[in-house]
Amino acid sequence: MIEGIFETAAYMQNRELSWLKFNERVLLEANRPEMPLLERFKFISIFTSNLDEFYMIRVGSFMDSILLGNELNDNKTGMSVVDQLNEVYRATAPLYILLNHAYSLVRAELAEKSVCLMSMNRLTPTELKIAKKHFEYNVLPMLSPSIIDTKHPFPHIPNKQLHIAVTLERKKGNSFGLVAVPSEADRLIFLDSKENRSRFILLEDLILYFADMVFGVYTVIEKHIIAVTRNSDIGTVEEFLDEDIDFRQVMKSLLKKRQRLAPVRLELMTHTSPGMLEFLCNKLGLKVPQVFYSKAPLDLSFVFSLSNHFSKETVEPLLWPTHTPALTLPASARADMLKYVSAKDVLLSYPYESMLPFLTLVRQAAENPSVLSIKITLYRLDAQSKLAESLILAAENGKEVIVLMELRARFDESNNIEWANRFEEAGCRVIYGLVGYKCHSKLCLITRKVSGKLQYITQVGTGNYNEKTAKLYTDLALITANEEIGRDTAAFFSNMLIENLDGEYTQMLVAPNSFKHRIIELIERERLKAISGKQGRIKLKCNSLTDKEIIEALVLAGSDGVEITMNIRGICCLVPHLPNVSDNINIFSIVGKFLEHTRIYCFGEGEDQKLYIASADFMTRNTQRRVEVACPILDPDIKSKILEMLDVMFEDDTNSWELLSDGRYVLRPRKDVNNPKSSQELFTQDAQKRAAAIEYEDNSANNEGNSINPLKRIFRSITDKFNLF
Repeated sequence: MIEGIFETAAYMQNRELSWLKFNERVLLEANRPEMPLLERFKFISIFTSNLDEFYMIRVGSFMDSILLGNELNDNKTGMSVVDQLNEVYRATAPLYILLNHAYSLVRAELAEKSVCLMSMNRLTPTELKIAKKHFEYNVLPMLSPSIIDTKHPFPHIPNKQLHIAVTLERKKGNSFGLVAVPSEADRLIFLDSKENRSRFILLEDLILYFADMVFGVYTVIEKHIIAVTRNSDIGTVEEFLDEDIDFRQVMKSLLKKRQRLAPVRLELMTHTSPGMLEFLCNKLGLKVPQVFYSKAPLDLSFVFSLSNHFSKETVEPLLWPTHTPALTLPASARADMLKYVSAKDVLLSYPYESMLPFLTLVRQAAENPSVLSIKITLYRLDAQSKLAESLILAAENGKEVIVLMELRARFDESNNIEWANRFEEAGCRVIYGLVGYKCHSKLCLITRKVSGKLQYITQVGTGNYNEKTAKLYTDLALITANEEIGRDTAAFFSNMLIENLDGEYTQMLVAPNSFKHRIIELIERERLKAISGKQGRIKLKCNSLTDKEIIEALVLAGSDGVEITMNIRGICCLVPHLPNVSDNINIFSIVGKFLEHTRIYCFGEGEDQKLYIASADFMTRNTQRRVEVACPILDPDIKSKILEMLDVMFEDDTNSWELLSDGRYVLRPRKDVNNPKSSQELFTQDAQKRAAAIEYEDNSANNEGNSINPLKRIFRSITDKFNLF
């Protein structure tokens, strides 16, 4: 221990404030002039949806703790719940100023490129007629306005549904009114022909403009677009789980509550009168610091579909070129993945490399007579999942299929419930995790009998089995026939089936039982090296770092000379570069085109180096309240590849932000202005080059084979087609 440091926690910062700094980095991506305009607009939308979720979950959980009287001080900074909330509100307000600036800038630049989001007061007389006609015939009949007075109570405002709030003048005094913006109506209303689209308005702006028509006999003297954010932190009620009821029904009932929980934030697009503000705060149970003003639309979800409404010529220059993950395994390998991975470990790096080889492996396993069972953990699935269809096929083919489905994957609960139903109907055995612990691990085990012996093929990853996000998130997936890893994985599934968290494993680190203490032992091993005069080195990449004990171990190791480099995308509660405390610790954050999601832990160097890929971040929820898995990399070639990837990421000077000792993040300066190093771009280029080389070899082999036997071309085309389902 370092005297005086752990008591004062000078090297730690608050989790919530660190997260807000991360979201600020996301927003600042919208200010990059070299980025295509619609991509910049998407970053603004991502920022707002991130902030929505933060208030729904994090702020919501703080509000709950106050109501329940379970106010615990932050174990890293000593801040009370009330202090943290006040700091969150204070830190959020400047973000809206940055949001307003970024939105105004991008909106103006898009208008110059014929993507014009218009204000109602900027419409031409002809356009205003078109808008009014659309409102009268297509919108007004759908509206259900509410007058709020002694006879008409304040209506429920669902979470994040846009509303128009008005002050009405009437004979007996003013009153207030509300009208919901119908979610089933088209948000985008175009004012020109479909063949020559450029100018459009938003539905909420249209309703706001014609609010007088909505409220008929009343005179509207004040009107605003508003949105209420509600607490959505719906943890499962543990006592329910001990009863003999269907866990899916519990989750369905809890999901219904999400729209009705207490408000935690009010957003408006214009400043209100004191009377209107007091009225809304009183009815919603909010205080003024929980009210924020945005010039950007309060729902920016339309941004991701915006390109669908314009011509190809208009939108192509405004978007990144379409990214296609590379196929980096030869056709011969994909033709029989079971055989290929039995002889050679495979590492896939998403989204640079395609998920197709793994999907092909599972599909072939579902149809191969030698395969006895497929077991898998599922946290988030695509709504249209080829993987899920293969699991269903395997069950229909009489194989044992065990799916450990986590129904509590936040905001994916409904989708997971639907898939769970389909799995059970097909004959899969579905289990729903352990009481009190989310199963967040990423494991798939294929068991088959070869020459009378059992063989395990294990896939372990850092990200979800979701074909959609595999094209957007950076993740690693290892496929191996290593017997020790296979036995560990088999033991893992056996333990999960009987809710045993205390299982023992020879290779894998499994939370919550053996994970954290083993990580701390590995950190301590490097510290003891440094104390003895040897080189101690730790390299880490994960999404967040909040676990106090791990932070303490890292700081202690760094203060004793261990060289520590970390790529932490989001929350980081450790402050680096403090003299004699954390001056050997360097922390970076990459925010780029793809969402950084990979978890890699590297301890030491040379022959005794330990390298893992994992599902877990170094957060207390991962180390103590989730079922997580870290798997060692044993293949020398794959180990070298991952270490090279770490080095490239640590050299990034394009999308990399450095954390300073005062808690600020600054973009890392470019070493060579004419030769910027973007790790994501370099990984993309490398994967495409390898795929091109493999395609060339495949074509050469095809041409050589076809010159001998023309029927081979037909055969190969048929097998390739079926491998692609």
